[in-house]
Amino acid sequence: MAFVVLYDANVLYPALLRNILILIAQRGIVQAKWTSQILDETFSNLRKNRPDLNTEKLDRTRALVERSVRDANVTGYEELIDHITLPDPDDRHVLAAAIKSHAQVIVTFNQKDFPPEVLDRYQIEVKHPDDFLVDQFYLDAIALHQIIQGISDSTSKPHLTQDEILDSLARSRLMRTVGLLRR
Repeated sequence: MAFVVLYDANVLYPALLRNILILIAQRGIVQAKWTSQILDETFSNLRKNRPDLNTEKLDRTRALVERSVRDANVTGYEELIDHITLPDPDDRHVLAAAIKSHAQVIVTFNQKDFPPEVLDRYQIEVKHPDDFLVDQFYLDAIALHQIIQGISDSTSKPHLTQDEILDSLARSRLMRTVGLLRR
């Protein structure tokens, strides 16, 4: 059985990383989880920071994300929020959803907001997406290469080569993953 992973909004924000994380879940390598609140945060930030993006296309993308992984949406976590203390109170909903879904890992760029002394109580680990993807590489390097190839094959206007995809991942601070995939 695949282990349970909660994706934070900031790792679902970059389109390429979001696609890779969803494809990893679709292959059954992990059981991905998120909440409507996490998706609200993701797409609200995209609207705010990227006014050049078409609102209807963003709505369509969100709908596709919501349907992309069966049983990914976590509900019923709200009652836990007030009982959680984190450096950034706005992140309590993420940990509450991880607890409710029995996630073993929270994937986020904001590791400092999830201190080990809090997460250890719930046997949850926080991972930077680069560390998470490195783990996936060592679990199934062929699958990760196939995911990158599949993304390359499916892009058009413009078509993205595997090298361009890896360059984009490098710009997203996923250097270790890129190094492994380039070998």
